[in-house]
Amino acid sequence: MFRGSMAKFLCSGLPTISTDWSKWKLFFCDERLVPFGDNDSTYKVYKENLIGKVALKLDQIIAIDPSMPVIEAAEDYANKVKAAFPGNELPCFDMLMLGMGPDGHTCSLFPGHKLLEEKKLIIAPISDSPKPPPSRVTMTFPVVNNTRCAVFASCGEGKAEMVQVSRRTQPTHN
Repeated sequence: MFRGSMAKFLCSGLPTISTDWSKWKLFFCDERLVPFGDNDSTYKVYKENLIGKVALKLDQIIAIDPSMPVIEAAEDYANKVKAAFPGNELPCFDMLMLGMGPDGHTCSLFPGHKLLEEKKLIIAPISDSPKPPPSRVTMTFPVVNNTRCAVFASCGEGKAEMVQVSRRTQPTHN
């Protein structure tokens, strides 16, 4: 079962494109802190539904380490991201594919949560997610806002109202 509409969308769509997969690195905008074999693991979705269908190798998937406590997992993932962007204090991804929840959250940045104001960390831990499971690792708005191209994909009746609201609202985070 797919645990995120973005993962489902990508795993069905990416195998249909023609690209040089050797140039790709797949990072996670956010990930639930669960074992790789857990049905809530986005890593599991990509490993089982993308690897072998495209010429992407497992070492091109830059994974969050779910064996660590959430704070250490976020620090470790931040180091992996920084290693991929040497010399850049703030990484600049070519593209981020982002979903949106019915409440308007993207990544694991939930409405009203203190992480919305995070300015220093590029990757942050969240241990009180309003959506289960509570522990997650997420990119922060400075990283999202620094990408060359942010693509938001959202579908389903439960998200329609929030999509309309977001289209009328000006961004407030830099």
